[in-house]
Amino acid sequence: MNRIAKSSLLIITLFATLCTTAQSVKEPTNTDPNWSKSYPAFRIAGNLYYVGTYDLASYLIVTPVGNILINTGLAASDKTIKTSIESLGFKLADTKILLTTQAHYDHLGAMSAIQQATGAHMMIDEADAAVAADGGRSDYAFGDTVSSFAPVKIDRVLHDKDTITLGGMHLLMLHHPGHTKGSCSFLFDVKDDKRSYRVLIANMPSIVTNKPFNNIAAYPNISQDYAYTLKAMKSLTFDLWLSSHASQFDLHRKHQPGNKYNPAAFIDRKGYDTALKGLEQQYLKKISEQ
Repeated sequence: MNRIAKSSLLIITLFATLCTTAQSVKEPTNTDPNWSKSYPAFRIAGNLYYVGTYDLASYLIVTPVGNILINTGLAASDKTIKTSIESLGFKLADTKILLTTQAHYDHLGAMSAIQQATGAHMMIDEADAAVAADGGRSDYAFGDTVSSFAPVKIDRVLHDKDTITLGGMHLLMLHHPGHTKGSCSFLFDVKDDKRSYRVLIANMPSIVTNKPFNNIAAYPNISQDYAYTLKAMKSLTFDLWLSSHASQFDLHRKHQPGNKYNPAAFIDRKGYDTALKGLEQQYLKKISEQ
């Protein structure tokens, strides 16, 4: 069976899962206040905009034929994102493609609501597709009998180095597992009237489980996946980098509400390398304790 056939079969299976899964959803309440705190939307570079909260990053890529939204934050963020998009002069209804960097409730909380409101197509790394479709119930670290976010309908499953195309934009999806089985990053180009920028939206491989890696039956390859991701991310080439959380790429030092358009603020290879080094040290400490 080729990749297209396998992907089609997986989508059918995920749709069936969505239809049969009880719609009982209970979002965790002990969340960081900065995850729901509002933050003014702004232009990052070219046709790329920040439309997330103070710490949960959501990104809007605007094209002539519709827009791409990456991540949605908590469930209540659907209204925040709509307000942010409108404040920039755009419409939520023009969203055509939905993406996420990881299948956790703090990035998929409002995805189902926005999908229903816009009719946009949800595309996700194959290894996170089942978790997104069951609302987090099958997550290796946080899985439960109750969904932590509303289950999301999957329209396309993505594989490492697949391309998402819309209105002249071409986003390369990079499979960066560990944090979740299907965590991923996106690499693409944007441009303004001065130059073009290679942008990386990175899913940083932080460790979310307290269990020893060799004691996680639901994810037997977790240690190897983290090792792969850390190595792969070190070799990436880009001009600007962003991440799933504003705190991970030091947004609030680089940009203050009301600042003028300044893509150069996000040119920070040193910060990226330092962040990865810290995460690698956490990983090495984790495996040394097994």
